[in-house]
Amino acid sequence: MKKRVALLGATGSIGESSLDVLRDKCDQFELVLLTANKNADELAKLKNEFPKAVTVLTNNNHQGLLEAIENAGADISINGISGAVGLASSLAVIKAGSDLALANKESIVMAGELLFSQAREKNVSVIPIDSEHMALYKLINAHGRENTKEIILTASGGPFRNLSKEELKNVSPKDALAHPTWNMGQKITIDSASLANKGLEVIEAARYFDFPPEKIKVVIHPQSIVHSMIRLHDGAVYAQMSKPDMRLAIHEALTWPKTVHSPFGILDFDSLHLSFEKPDMGKFPMLRLAYDALNGNAFLPAAYNAANEVAVQAFFDNRIGFLDISHVVGYVLGKIVSSDANIPDIETVMEWDKKARELAEDFISSKNLEG
Repeated sequence: MKKRVALLGATGSIGESSLDVLRDKCDQFELVLLTANKNADELAKLKNEFPKAVTVLTNNNHQGLLEAIENAGADISINGISGAVGLASSLAVIKAGSDLALANKESIVMAGELLFSQAREKNVSVIPIDSEHMALYKLINAHGRENTKEIILTASGGPFRNLSKEELKNVSPKDALAHPTWNMGQKITIDSASLANKGLEVIEAARYFDFPPEKIKVVIHPQSIVHSMIRLHDGAVYAQMSKPDMRLAIHEALTWPKTVHSPFGILDFDSLHLSFEKPDMGKFPMLRLAYDALNGNAFLPAAYNAANEVAVQAFFDNRIGFLDISHVVGYVLGKIVSSDANIPDIETVMEWDKKARELAEDFISSKNLEG
């Protein structure tokens, strides 16, 4: 029997890669739901290709999307929606009793405890699609959480790795979108350039694998061949390696826990050169701020994500410079004060998300930015 798949965000970068995987394994999977936000033409093309699938165009009205998720009857749902708006969809997938293949890292960053708690109640799996976290997922399952001393996340360093801080003042959105190894959506590509994406992944790893921040390391690896590593208590390091191709991580999520042949990401060792270096958190403070958020109150990770989304959009709109992204996020983190040790419910986290966005926008509008 074919596994029934819902694909949320079908016309985006993750959606396109997911469709490649599903076409390759059409004998194993059946698409039952395809959703998009505004790309009606592309969604119509997909409906012609997959006529049995229900299609939903949300156009920023997400109630219809949540109802479609509830009624889809999917065995596994890929959440490729970008940004904080994807959180409600992740919770709806779990409520519907579907396994969740998760590319929307904001779901974990904002409300990981709630997400995993509800997944346990519904007896469904939350499987990461991130190449780094899928690598960790398999490595830790292979070697045992109890045997793992620390997590090592790799980062490409983005297009600005070798620029000075002075040079970073003048980079444009176009410059930031020229990622050296990955083909991703616009927002995540900017986040890669600022190392905010790696900051979000540090927070995500802490939530997924229950590791304290000091046991999660980041290393710059420009070739993007090693996707993550773990160090065991005996000192040995184990790595997952493949070509930088998101389709492999998606394939692994869809076929988990089996290991099934895939044509994606196959590595050739004939001319392989790998290098590693320490990240410069002075030049790229978004990574340091992510650790600050993890070590702070329960809502700081959500505030980090919200403030970054606002700042990245302001950078796209040429309202602020590239270095100002971290100034905005640092300001907002300093303003979010809460005595809650845990996130009580989704409504509360969304209230703090809204507050963080308002603080970020006010700060940007005030032009009270450092140079």
